[in-house]
Amino acid sequence: MPPKFPILSHFPINSPSSLKTYSMASSPSSLLGFVICTFCSVMAAFAANFYEEFDITWGNDRAKVLDKGQLLTLSLDKASGSGFKSKNEYLFGNIDMQLKLVPGNSAGTVTAYYLSSLGSTHDEIDFEFLGNLSGDPYILHTNLFSQGKGNREQQFYLWFDPTADFHTYSILWNPQNILFSVDGTPIRVFKNLEGKGVPYPKKQPMRIYSSLWNADDWATRGGLIKTDWSQAPFTASYRNYDASNACVWSSSGTSSCSSRSPSSINNNPWMKHELDSTSQARLKWVQKNYMIYNYCTDIKRFPEGLPPECA
Repeated sequence: MPPKFPILSHFPINSPSSLKTYSMASSPSSLLGFVICTFCSVMAAFAANFYEEFDITWGNDRAKVLDKGQLLTLSLDKASGSGFKSKNEYLFGNIDMQLKLVPGNSAGTVTAYYLSSLGSTHDEIDFEFLGNLSGDPYILHTNLFSQGKGNREQQFYLWFDPTADFHTYSILWNPQNILFSVDGTPIRVFKNLEGKGVPYPKKQPMRIYSSLWNADDWATRGGLIKTDWSQAPFTASYRNYDASNACVWSSSGTSSCSSRSPSSINNNPWMKHELDSTSQARLKWVQKNYMIYNYCTDIKRFPEGLPPECA
């Protein structure tokens, strides 16, 4: 069965009527276009084989590996969804995946793509894509757990149609910060603030997981819109997975990025990467134009004071 990540009932039910739907008008378009083209070329060069890198975990033949391992699809029907997980565990990494989401009326469906460890004190870094009615935008729901504590939700609309083509969703996780990016554009950063008493994921190796499942009790407008099963099967597609810049954690408790390894921390610039001024400007552009929920501004939710990382 799929993991459950219910968004909280106090989240706003957003109307898309005022959204700059799939518009690039307010963006630095030439820069973004360059970044997207660069990402396409790089991803194709380093694409991993899904047969070699992943195991199908549930859904039987609803999950399929195609094109000699270069494409993976997950499907959902009324009987079941489907999912997969990585064979490897990672402790820090710069990980990319290209997704093309369920087209048309995807209301009630959730496509989840995330890193996670196991147990009650698990760590987790989430991308979740909440489906919607035809013509209405997807909601990109992000969250982060450290030592079992989550409740760090931020939600976004996207500036393009994520069902028309593949787009790259990236997690950069190093000892300094966790960076969520879309087509090379940063949308969210979570900094290591252990000095302020904020737990930070740095000790538990995590696997990549993904699933497509029915969540029509909450996913679309707080559960007001239900899944239209006449549109099934719903299908999401994956390609160009790249974890070549990630630290594989072995069963013996050692990292491929140990000091003796060619891929050690000292040889990996991403292990020390933080946002420069250009990336910070792009992050602010996304958050100004496309963020629709931020736990760090939800005073009603935290009447005794916002979490310390929000200061």
